[in-house]
Amino acid sequence: MSHRDACLVINAGSSSLKFSVFCGAGKHDLEAVLTGQISGIGTAPRFEAKDAARHVLADGILDEVGPGDRAGLLGFLLTWMRHELRDVRLVAAGHRVVHGGTRFDAPVRLTPAVLAELEALVPLAPLHQPHNIAAMTALAEVYPELPQVACFDTAFHSTRPWQAQMFALPRELTDEGVRRYGFHGLSYEYIAQRLPQIAPELAEARVVVCHLGSGSSLCGMRAGRSVDTTMGFTALDGLPMGTRPGVLDPGVLIYLMREKGMGPDELERLLYHKSGLLGVSGVSNDMRALLDSENPQAAEAVELFCFQVAKQAAGLAASMGGLDAVVFTAGVGENSAPVRARVAEKLGWLGVHIDGAANRARATRISAADSRVPVFVIPTDEERMIASHTLGILAHSAVLSPLAA
Repeated sequence: MSHRDACLVINAGSSSLKFSVFCGAGKHDLEAVLTGQISGIGTAPRFEAKDAARHVLADGILDEVGPGDRAGLLGFLLTWMRHELRDVRLVAAGHRVVHGGTRFDAPVRLTPAVLAELEALVPLAPLHQPHNIAAMTALAEVYPELPQVACFDTAFHSTRPWQAQMFALPRELTDEGVRRYGFHGLSYEYIAQRLPQIAPELAEARVVVCHLGSGSSLCGMRAGRSVDTTMGFTALDGLPMGTRPGVLDPGVLIYLMREKGMGPDELERLLYHKSGLLGVSGVSNDMRALLDSENPQAAEAVELFCFQVAKQAAGLAASMGGLDAVVFTAGVGENSAPVRARVAEKLGWLGVHIDGAANRARATRISAADSRVPVFVIPTDEERMIASHTLGILAHSAVLSPLAA
């Protein structure tokens, strides 16, 4: 039996492990043959998988593996894949890694030295980085000869000018790494490659990309390179999100510490889990639920979100010296016509006007005929971006020593 080479893509979180399998030799011919996740890690792991046609291949509780045994869960996944995808040969694994710091501005082959550097970055992303690393070490334990590649959410933003990266803090703090990094870079990189395929005339354009989801940010890019973005030192900054507040006067934190007696852990819970759309509405962190709700606080949460998207998009236009196009992507950006309509209305003074019918139909191009600025809805594909990077590094590496070496 002939085999097709494949790349396993892993996006590891605190209680879930999302995965995809791509076949193909390069970014232009990649085919997603499998998607799924292991959820409930640490409590009651559940395994779900679908094929390329979105047919369910598996859906059930994993009671044969310890609930917190990540290596065991990955071992189960690999064994199941070998049985289910018999014509596929796994040649590499690519990981989404939230933080690359100042050191990693491109995907990198995992080695023990690289892994140690990623562990040193944990204080910059304490809620994300440990889980990314745990997946790498667990996979190395069960499949040590498999090459692994780290793909960073921060890397795309390394092209920004220094003004977009620095805080007005003492230089020694900047030198220690306290600076604006930006995130969602894999999503923005995909859009930067996809937009010129849809609209070649915009290849050199100044574009605001709105990555709107449970986590939300904006990126201003020119000629497909990041110029400025709304997230900063952490993924808390910028837009209000599902449970995160976005831009916040740091004096609020001083007040909460002094007057409310909050320590770091309590502040972390407040800022990461209790704020944003959930905190404002008191109803939900889900945009669909808020739009359906008759609760006036839910309406306020939606309005605050759209206000901040438009306000910060206008700020990115200033960073770029103009605005030539707007792209909506990610869960809310791709699926919420009301949010797109409200944001576009608030950006009307910049020449942004959308066609109501095209917007409701989620057409690729939703701008009105008289809109000076074209507006697009483009689904993002971070997993495909990771697979492309991983196979690219594999193709350009003469010798790949395993992570466990």
